[in-house]
Amino acid sequence: MEKLDFQKLNGLLPAIIQDAQTKQVLMLGFMNKEALEKTQITGKVTFYSRSKKRLWTKGETSGNFLNVVQTKIDCDSDTLLILVHPTGPVCHKGQFSCFGKEDFSLAVLQKIIADRKKHQPANSYTTSLFKAGLDRIIQKLGEEAVEVVIAAKNSNEEDFKNEISDLLFNIIVLLQEKEISLQEIEQFLGQRHENMKKNKH
Repeated sequence: MEKLDFQKLNGLLPAIIQDAQTKQVLMLGFMNKEALEKTQITGKVTFYSRSKKRLWTKGETSGNFLNVVQTKIDCDSDTLLILVHPTGPVCHKGQFSCFGKEDFSLAVLQKIIADRKKHQPANSYTTSLFKAGLDRIIQKLGEEAVEVVIAAKNSNEEDFKNEISDLLFNIIVLLQEKEISLQEIEQFLGQRHENMKKNKH
């Protein structure tokens, strides 16, 4: 990791914590060199508490740890952006984020579908798809794709949005069945975009 500037805030760096899947900002904390080193060694975010004057690992009492996925440094080398997989609510008030409830997104939907696949709760439509197997999931995706085409030809915008939503849901179900994440698809698209830019020169 490149050299960091701990001098601007008297030995501390702001550390923005972001959910690696949903990209929602979870909290802001501060790290000194020792907190950053412990974070790197353990893989769990550790801060420096300005009020208690000591290191504290997020989740050391609640069990809601922040598991590090990636650490980024800003252009001035004085702020950290840490992408994590949280194991529970981050805010001490029990909320998903210190900045409020979890915003819904395709990444959040992916987490819900992944949980359905793992735990397979009874009376869940998503569970029934996974239990039916790959062929049924593919069949359902094909049916939804046809319905999107039909809705696109009609003039009812609400129906079109509903059918697109059903299609996206079933695409994510198929991705989960194939053990491929939305993030992998985003990375694949990003690489294709970079290749296209290179080919233009």
